[in-house]
Amino acid sequence: MEVPSRPAFVQLPRRSEIAAQPGLRLATDATLRTQKPGRLQVQLANGRSFRLGGDAVLRLGANGVDLVKGQIIAWVNPGQKGGSPLTVKTRVATASIVGTTVFIEATPDGVKFFSWEGQVRVTTPSGQRFDLSSGQQLAFEKGAWVPPRRLTPGEAATRRQKSILLNGFEAPMETMPVIERELGLSAVPAGPAAPAAEPAR
Repeated sequence: MEVPSRPAFVQLPRRSEIAAQPGLRLATDATLRTQKPGRLQVQLANGRSFRLGGDAVLRLGANGVDLVKGQIIAWVNPGQKGGSPLTVKTRVATASIVGTTVFIEATPDGVKFFSWEGQVRVTTPSGQRFDLSSGQQLAFEKGAWVPPRRLTPGEAATRRQKSILLNGFEAPMETMPVIERELGLSAVPAGPAAPAAEPAR
């Protein structure tokens, strides 16, 4: 859909890696990669969408995406609820979303899951399950899970303003009005994203 900043790359199955371009048709098992400050936005065939950024690597699966590292915001458009959820797999757990907007950041030190709006279910390979609602964050740090906590209004506002994935895109993000309403935030004028990574806390 959009590549607002580079470096950003796509590697289709059995092909060499190329620069990401708007309008490029992707396929199952394709790999997407960005290096700071690179970012891109993808719309899947089922209408689900995501933005990828930071030093990120992601693989497209048949029923979801596999985030190896980096930052992702994934959402289901309000008018396309129903059907199978969009799943985002990480090395520690899988997030499932239906009519939701989720932020995930995977680094060598841990993985953070944050619900911008709606219900997010996070399931570990052992079967442990966490259910997040709007404004809640779950973290895996130092080999252990940190229980979900709700961001304060100030924390949410700062994250909204500084997020490299919520700002600086021209392609629409249909759940943005829901995010603003759910968290009581004011709309942020469009403009270039902050260069810093989205704050963890």
